Amino acid sequence: MSSAVSDGTAGRQTAEMAAPGERSGGGRSTGCPRAVKSWWRLAVLLLSVSSLPAVSALVEGLYCGKEVCYDVLGVTRETSKSDIARAYRQLARRYHPDRFRPGEPGLEGETQESAHTKFLLIATAYETLKDEDTRRDYDYMLDHPEEYYQHYYAYYRRRLAPKVDVRVVVLVTICAISIFQYYSWHSSYNEAINYLMTVPKYRIQATEIAKQQGLLNRTKEKGKNRRSKEEIREQEEEVIRDIIKNKIDIKGGYQKPNLSDILLCQIVLFPYYLTYYVAWYVSWVYRFTICREEYGDEEKLYIIRRYMKLSQTQFDRLEESTKRTFLDKQLWIKENFEVYRKEQEEEMKVKMATDTRMKRYRRWMKNEGPGRLTFIDD
Repeated sequence: MSSAVSDGTAGRQTAEMAAPGERSGGGRSTGCPRAVKSWWRLAVLLLSVSSLPAVSALVEGLYCGKEVCYDVLGVTRETSKSDIARAYRQLARRYHPDRFRPGEPGLEGETQESAHTKFLLIATAYETLKDEDTRRDYDYMLDHPEEYYQHYYAYYRRRLAPKVDVRVVVLVTICAISIFQYYSWHSSYNEAINYLMTVPKYRIQATEIAKQQGLLNRTKEKGKNRRSKEEIREQEEEVIRDIIKNKIDIKGGYQKPNLSDILLCQIVLFPYYLTYYVAWYVSWVYRFTICREEYGDEEKLYIIRRYMKLSQTQFDRLEESTKRTFLDKQLWIKENFEVYRKEQEEEMKVKMATDTRMKRYRRWMKNEGPGRLTFIDD
């Protein structure tokens, strides 16, 4: 019995002594599969990453789509602009729908539809590479494929931008406005002349001038050279019209058109006008503000014109006697001008209240009158 117990105790000790060995051996045997599994997972991860689609600069809808424009034309990125144009012409002659012939050497397997598609692609590639700015954007897209939004913006910004230079558009617009201005002023001037030919006062004066100049002296005509009464009347009307044009100075909105007044000429002459005005203003300040010089007749008339709010053209067309009256009344002095203005307003009120013709004249002037009229003496 004691021997059995001793044998059992020895067996347990043997088992306990063997257990650490087995555990250590078991740890080595289970550690190897875990390392293999870790490496296997890393390999799967790398394979998955490598199988992801790479970022590509060739996007459908931009430039040549999935094709490289350089490859379409058979050139490289270092090819010059002239060589690109030469390559385009050679390919265009082969694939142009009007020149394409199925079965030609080098075009085996091409159909009319495929040739047409290829020709459009060739044309797109050439349009992309012939322009320096567009070619620069395309090269940038090939070098930086990850900037999707930047490529879309650059492409459609150039595609949708106006092809005509803005300066040309502005120039054409100014010319059109100037032509319309001149035509409108000329039509208004002709309307004023037609109206004045119906006014007895000016018609009679024009007829007297024509008779004095011998323009209306009728000579007896015989034979084939004899004119009808209608022809003679038309000639007389034309003579009267020319005299009214040359002798009557129409002021205001119906005055004779002048090319220097249209918008185009005003813009061209603006630097000259600006320089002249600045020089004149500096001279005025120096002479009359700093040096305290007395006004001359020209300066006095300028001040009077400013008080009356008349343009230089309107003031120049006043009679010299009228200008002399302004100087005699010393209207360049503000107080004297205010008194003169009130006197003119009172005088006009009296005329408008007593003269019915003045009422009609004022109504006509307000609506469609040609402005102030002055008969010019020779």
